[in-house]
Amino acid sequence: MPAATSKLGEFLRAHRARADPTDVGMRGGGDRRVPGLRREEVAVLAGVSVDYYARLEQGRERHPSPQLLEAIGRALRLDGDARGHVFRLAGLHPSLALNSSRDLVHPALRQLLDAFPASAAYVLSPAFDVLASNGVAAALLSPFPGMDNMVRVLFQHPQARAVFVEWPTLTENVVHALRLNAGHYPDDPDIRALVAELRQASPRFRSLWADQTVRGLTRLFKVFVHPEVGRVELTYQSFDVRDAPGQQLLVGTPEPGSRSAQALAYLAGMHVAA
Repeated sequence: MPAATSKLGEFLRAHRARADPTDVGMRGGGDRRVPGLRREEVAVLAGVSVDYYARLEQGRERHPSPQLLEAIGRALRLDGDARGHVFRLAGLHPSLALNSSRDLVHPALRQLLDAFPASAAYVLSPAFDVLASNGVAAALLSPFPGMDNMVRVLFQHPQARAVFVEWPTLTENVVHALRLNAGHYPDDPDIRALVAELRQASPRFRSLWADQTVRGLTRLFKVFVHPEVGRVELTYQSFDVRDAPGQQLLVGTPEPGSRSAQALAYLAGMHVAA
């Protein structure tokens, strides 16, 4: 059984179990022995036979058509990220090739980071390694010296829960985005090693990874409690780096004139002086 087909079945089962029958006109209630939709209900909604859909979930159907996957995506109410992930798991979207320079940040991009003097800006790899950062971002992440992977920071550093006020939401967002990247780059050794490590070390990560949710990083609101300046609230926007597929530029900006803007400027000045 091809690994990708097995992963497709796991993904479909997880999302079928989370689907609310009442959202698609089915009866909910206590007569259901399992949560979510039944296989036969998904098959009816997608317009395929129950046997075909069962074989798809079990990994026995290896060549689903794009039209069938679109129909299943509609039946399960999958969003755009999740539908794209389904196509990649089925081998219908080419996986992005690993690039030997994917961890190299172009000098022009490094210069761009410094063009955000009042914001925390940094570049992430597909495995969420911090490849480059401006002074503000470096100062903001100073409670985590020696750690340059944001997923490991969140799940393994003892101060992560204290610094990141909305830690539960942030961990969800990061794991969902990491799973999306894993679909784009199934052969990435850094992602594979990171996932294997944290599935062993962190029950929280293991639970979120098993959830099978995929969602890219777009706009995030983060609240930090920094040991030197206290509470800092930032709105983050992410941008794909077109000439280095897999890299993302994240820029966290405080509300102009706010207490967070003052704290961030003071923090950056402290670390420049040091």
